[in-house]
This record gives sequence, C-alpha cells and structure tokens, in this order.
Amino acid sequence: MIPLSVLDLSVVTTGTKPAAALRNSIDLARHVDGLGYVRYWLAEHHNLASVASPAPDIMIGQIAAVTKHIRVGSGGVMLPNHAPLVVAERFKMLEALFPGRIDLGLGLGRAPGTDGATAYALRSRLDRREGDDFLERLHELILWETREFPAGHPYNNVVAMPDDTRLPPIWLLGSSDYSSELAAQIGMGFAFAHHFATHDAIDAMVHYRNRFQPSAWCASPHAILAVAVITADTDEEAERLASSFDLNRLRRDRGQYLPLPSVEEAMAYPYTDAERTSILRNRSRLFVGSPATVQKKLQPLIYASKPDELMVITAVYDHEARKKSYSLLAEAFGLAKQAE
Repeated sequence: MIPLSVLDLSVVTTGTKPAAALRNSIDLARHVDGLGYVRYWLAEHHNLASVASPAPDIMIGQIAAVTKHIRVGSGGVMLPNHAPLVVAERFKMLEALFPGRIDLGLGLGRAPGTDGATAYALRSRLDRREGDDFLERLHELILWETREFPAGHPYNNVVAMPDDTRLPPIWLLGSSDYSSELAAQIGMGFAFAHHFATHDAIDAMVHYRNRFQPSAWCASPHAILAVAVITADTDEEAERLASSFDLNRLRRDRGQYLPLPSVEEAMAYPYTDAERTSILRNRSRLFVGSPATVQKKLQPLIYASKPDELMVITAVYDHEARKKSYSLLAEAFGLAKQAE
C-alpha cells in the first residue's frame, strides 16, 4: 500500500484559539507517529485568522522532540520571505539535532503565504529583488550547501553553521506545471497540492516523473500528492464533519479567511443555490466518507498520478474527530503501527 503522510496547517476554529491549535498539532503528531505515517509537514502562512503557525521551523523542532519515527518538515517555507542563509542555518540546526528526520520543503510561486501588506512587513528589511526572485533565492540556498560561490565572492568567507551538518533533503512544493517542471529539471523531490490546485494533478505528477533529471539532491523521482480527506465511521458522519470545511471554503473564496466554523454553524447556514453549486465544485478537491468510500474515491487518482506517497490534510472542527480520521485512514491503507 502507498505510504501516508500528514500536512498540518494548525487550523484555528471558532472554539479553538491559536495557542490551543498549536498544542493540537503537537498532539496530532504524536498520534500519527504511532500509526505509521512517514512524514509530518507544517506550512507557513501569515496574518490568517484560520492558521496558527507562521513559523514552521519552530514547530518542526517542537514536534521532532516529542516523536520518535516520523520525519518532520516544512510544507513549506516561503523562501522569498527569508534570507537564504537564515533558512540554511535553521534547517542545518534542525538536522543536527534530529539527524535523518528533517525535510526542507519550499513553497513555489508568487504567493508569499499571506496578503500584500503583510508580505511587505515581512520583507521590507530584506534585500528585495524586483519581480519573482524565487529561483535566485533557491540558487543561493543551494550554494550555502555546495560552497560553489564564484571566486572572489564575499560569501566565500561566510559559513552556514553548524558546518558539520548537511542541509536536509529539499522538496519543491507547487500547484502548477511550472513547479513540476522545475522540480524535474533540478532533480529534487516534488509535492503537488491537489487540495487547492486548479492545475490537473495527474498532468503535473506524470510530467515531473517523465522529465526528472537525477542530481546530487535526489537520484530518482519522488512525488508526493497532497490531498484533503475527511474520514469517519460512516459516510453520513464524514459528511457532517465536512460541512465545516464546506462553509469555510466558501468564505475563503470570498476572501474571508476566518476560523473553521463548527458543524452546528455550518448546518444552520442558509445556503443559496449558487453557494451549494460552489460547494459541490469545491468537493472535487476533498475526499469525504467512510474509509472504504474514501479509498474508492482516491484510487483512480492514485492509479493515474502514481504518487510515491500520499500526504493528507484533514481540517475538521473537533480535534478528536481529526485524530480518528487519521486513525481510520491508517487502518484502511494498512499502515504498520510503530512500536512505542
């Protein structure tokens, strides 16, 4: 069976404050570590009332410290928000502290993980380049590892510490054909965000695998497909839990990034016909149902896109229901429970 991983946004709900959402992330990581999930990634978002964690590197350290088996990483760091040297130093430190268990996932695209004003606040004291400077920053990040700066370059006298530790594996994260092409060209692992992408996941995943060029970073292609899943004992219960997601997504489409509403609020909401149509359209990015139903819905996508790994994001109002969703999925996909 295909390996399973977790993507966590530290979702804030109307009943869970941001500090509690962060603690829930740590609790969930402990939970899935024992279930046999192979990776736990945390995203970087800023100035969003629905997401508690703007600093995945801090959460990575906290989660790696309380888990034993699972790899922990970023899904992903928004490189334009940071000096490449700072990213190199922080992730080399994490790798030194938790050797062989850290991933450095980098988010691609022009989106800074926030709105324009917050992006300016994050970057106003950085050496800002004009336009999309992701490739320039990625190149610099790699050079901090390879030490192949040109002769006479001032950075030849600067060392990213700890200098006896390599950068962890670098992954490129995206939702377009551009991201799959770049990951293939430079020979890095690739994760595709099916849960919000408008580009076809199958096209991106197949393109990456067909165009992949081996490199010092990755000898063979490794593609992760990130999907949104809500599982419960029955289809009916899963649909009830998913109602929170439906209303939240509807609001996001209007630019309202609010905390995740309760099931009761979502069920009582007076949806218009147009809103119900929008929810139905958004359901193409969400897999809902009992474990058997979810497996059946996922199988065609897995078969066609051929991911090496499935990364699951589950956003539901109740934390215990979220943990149970991951438990049911682990059992359905035959994950081997880790020994404590």
